[in-house]
Amino acid sequence: MIKILLVDDDLKNSMLLKRFLEVEGYNVTYAGNGNMGWELFNSDHPDLVLLDINMPGMNGFELARMIRKTDDEVLLFFLTDRTERDDRLKGFSLKGNDYIPKPFYPEELIARIKERFENRKHEVPQNFIIGNTLFNRNLSNVTYNNHTASLSLRQTEILSLLAEHLGSTVDRKDILKKIWGDDSIENSLALNVQITYLRHILKADNSISIVSLKKKGYILMVN
Repeated sequence: MIKILLVDDDLKNSMLLKRFLEVEGYNVTYAGNGNMGWELFNSDHPDLVLLDINMPGMNGFELARMIRKTDDEVLLFFLTDRTERDDRLKGFSLKGNDYIPKPFYPEELIARIKERFENRKHEVPQNFIIGNTLFNRNLSNVTYNNHTASLSLRQTEILSLLAEHLGSTVDRKDILKKIWGDDSIENSLALNVQITYLRHILKADNSISIVSLKKKGYILMVN
C-alpha cells in the first residue's frame, strides 16, 4: 500500500481529502503543520508527501528543503493557492514533482498520483546497494569503503543483470544473448573472463559474492 503524508494546516479540507485518498486505497497520515510533518516524515517514511506552502512555523518550502536533504526519491507534490510564477519555480527548484493549485478536484490529484507511480514502475534504477558496496550503473563504477573502482562496459552490463536479480539465478545463456548477442563458445569464454574480473573488483567487500552454478548461470549473493 502506498503511504502518503498530507501536511496542511486546513484541518477541515484536509480531512475530506484524507478520506477520499483512503477510499482509493492509500494509507494516509496527516500533519497540521511543518514541524509535525517533519517528525512524521522521519517516523513513517512515506512514498509521497502532499505539501501546503502557507503554514505557521515551518512552511512547505522549508519542509521540502529539509526532506530533500535526506531523501531524493520520495515524491513531493505542492498543493497550494500560491500560483505565482516565482512560487512555482521555487517549488520545482526544491525538486518538487508536481505543483497543483488550489482549489483542485480530488479526482485530478488521484490521476496525477497514479500516473507518477505507474511511471516509476518502469524506471530503471541507476544505483544499487549490494552488501556494503554501491554500484552506480550510470557511472560504471563500484564504491566500497570510500574506494571507487571503474568497470568496463561489459562488466557494467553483467553486474546490472545480476544486481537486478539479486539472490536469484541469472541464466548463462540469457547473459550471453542479452550482452553479446549469441551464446557461442567464444562469447562464453569471454563471459568467464569478465566474471573473473568482476569477482576481483568486488572481493574487497566480503559480504557479497558471485556464485557459479554449473551449466546454469550465476547468482549475486549477499552473505
